Amino acid sequence: MAGGLAGRLLRRREGSRRASFLELFFDLAFIFALTRVSRVVEFDLTVGGAFRATLILAAIWWVWFVTAWSTDWFDPQSNLIVVLLLWVMFGGLLMASAAPTAFGEHALVFAGAYVSIHLGRACLLLPALRGHPSQVRTLRVAVWFALSGILWLVGAFVEPAREVLWAGALVMDYSLARLRWPTPGLGRSSWESLQVVGEHISERYQQIFIIALGELILTAGVTYSDDGFDLYRTLAFFLTFVNAVSICRLYLIPGASRLGAAIEELGPPGSRLALLAGYLHLVMVAGVVGTAAGAQLMIAEPLSRDPARIAAAATGPVLFLAGWVLLAAAVHRHLSWHRLLGLIAIAGAAVASRGLPMLAGTAIIAGLLILIAHFDTRIARTRRGT
Repeated sequence: MAGGLAGRLLRRREGSRRASFLELFFDLAFIFALTRVSRVVEFDLTVGGAFRATLILAAIWWVWFVTAWSTDWFDPQSNLIVVLLLWVMFGGLLMASAAPTAFGEHALVFAGAYVSIHLGRACLLLPALRGHPSQVRTLRVAVWFALSGILWLVGAFVEPAREVLWAGALVMDYSLARLRWPTPGLGRSSWESLQVVGEHISERYQQIFIIALGELILTAGVTYSDDGFDLYRTLAFFLTFVNAVSICRLYLIPGASRLGAAIEELGPPGSRLALLAGYLHLVMVAGVVGTAAGAQLMIAEPLSRDPARIAAAATGPVLFLAGWVLLAAAVHRHLSWHRLLGLIAIAGAAVASRGLPMLAGTAIIAGLLILIAHFDTRIARTRRGT
């Protein structure tokens, strides 16, 4: 059986390393999902609101992340994986639809979709992988998703403990992946069994990051179109575009463009770097989502001095830069101090701009992002001797 259906499901490392059309189609669901998360941030600017938005984004990201790794291990052209992708895509749309009220009336929809996605994946793969070593890997993952699923479902019914239970479930899901799902009686997966194709997985990270940038431009454009075309809103829309371009440029400079090669150079242990990159991409995507929420608030009221709005607008670029600096350090295996100084400068500007109109504070941050990108590019060229 290992050479039958299971063998046909596996993606050959010597085969195409590019993402399939269906994988790109699958990503479309997450434009909507990220839009819903930015809406959660926009309508609740408290610390509790930020925490809840983080939980929602982390759950949605984990659905995307696990599926991206699945399509690295399994052939996305096979009928079973096509069904799997469509199953996850629809479940992701349900989660996205329920996101704004996930901690209220639609908690069960959100949690139920999350659990159904992960356990449904196991129900499809386990029978097909019978007799193949990959079945044990899938079983380990399924066991732990079943246990974390209990926390998700209980949290959906027990509102006072919902945030704690869902946070605990996410900590379990994320940490057990790093521990390679140690399971009584089944052991833990080896890095060799978790090996991914560097070119494919790095391309998938780049694609979902572009999706996040697309969500930033989409939400800013819709807000600008709805709220009016006066001078201040036009400047706010322009600054949002500048920030989107700067973030895109920064993303490609240090780590993202070299990530695939770095994973391949490490061989099987490269899976650790690929996993770490997945966590750091969550931080960067969270930064873009926060930037999108801040852009909506700024375009709606560009001269607002509300501290909560200003903090929301500044947090996004800071989060992105934190993930960006750490990704560069992971890929190049050393921390670049000039990038860390750039992060500190942005964080300092965010604090210093409190009390200024949102438009002014965002202009300062936009200028610093341009400077960071410029100097980082110059330093990279100097090191290459060009």
